[in-house]
Amino acid sequence: MKVLIVGGAGYIGGAITDQLMDSGYDIKVYDTLLYEESYRKPVPFVYGDLRSREALLPLLEWADTVVWLAALVGDGACALNPDVAEEINYHSVKWMADHFDGRIIFMSTCSVYGAQDKELDESSSTNPLSVYASTKLAAEKVLEGKNAIIFRLGTIYGVGDIFSRIRLDLVVNILVVKAHSTGVIRVFGGDQFRPLLHVKDAARAVVDNIATSHTGIYNLHRQNVRIIDLAYQVRNHFPDLVIEQTEMSFQDARNYRVKSDKAIATFGFKPHYSIDDGIEEVKELVVHNRIKDVNNPRFTNQMFLETYKTHLL
Repeated sequence: MKVLIVGGAGYIGGAITDQLMDSGYDIKVYDTLLYEESYRKPVPFVYGDLRSREALLPLLEWADTVVWLAALVGDGACALNPDVAEEINYHSVKWMADHFDGRIIFMSTCSVYGAQDKELDESSSTNPLSVYASTKLAAEKVLEGKNAIIFRLGTIYGVGDIFSRIRLDLVVNILVVKAHSTGVIRVFGGDQFRPLLHVKDAARAVVDNIATSHTGIYNLHRQNVRIIDLAYQVRNHFPDLVIEQTEMSFQDARNYRVKSDKAIATFGFKPHYSIDDGIEEVKELVVHNRIKDVNNPRFTNQMFLETYKTHLL
């Protein structure tokens, strides 16, 4: 089977590519290297932008399955240039859906649920609070009726592979970096929930469904955690950590808990990596200075795009 990984050089894409390299599938990675300067994995690679239709079309004609990861990811990154976010996150997906009739695996986000107090499943109402969530929800809708499986991911954490850029703008990874670099974590509010999932578990769900017939929308998470409880969990790994909690609300209004029962029942989804596993992975990187500068914009989507504007090229 021929598998095209669009966005395969990214945080989740790196983990997926590693798992597919040993699978026997014929794979190709298509990526614009938005945050990278090189691509060094020993797999066939095509450099190109999602908006370069003439470059992408021959690859769609080649592929049996398309794993569509590429996007502007995150509320802040999309808010920089909403029109560009819409072009990349929505219009490119719509074009792909119009020009490809094979198997599609698409990455969406639990952010589409916005702020809700109850535990949410795939039939729950959506309430996108950002350009990012709105464009992902719109992209989901254009895949209706296709041979497509859509994963609404919880917030990702941990280390996916040795080559791809780790994101340090995601809550678990952020807190570990802060714990090491400053010894202090400041929590605004803290009662807001996030569903969390290790990057390798997200990748495994993709790999396991390349050849299945499952379609539709599936939540993927390991557990729902309050931010303040997550801070205390990080302190278990950094005993001298000081946690400062303030009742002042943070600008991020998202608060949601999800259920992944549908994925568990349908294809046996079972996350293997705990939050503590992810904390220890990132701790290993920062404590031993395996990341030279954790404040480098490269590790933060919004900061990098603000600085280098690679998404506008």
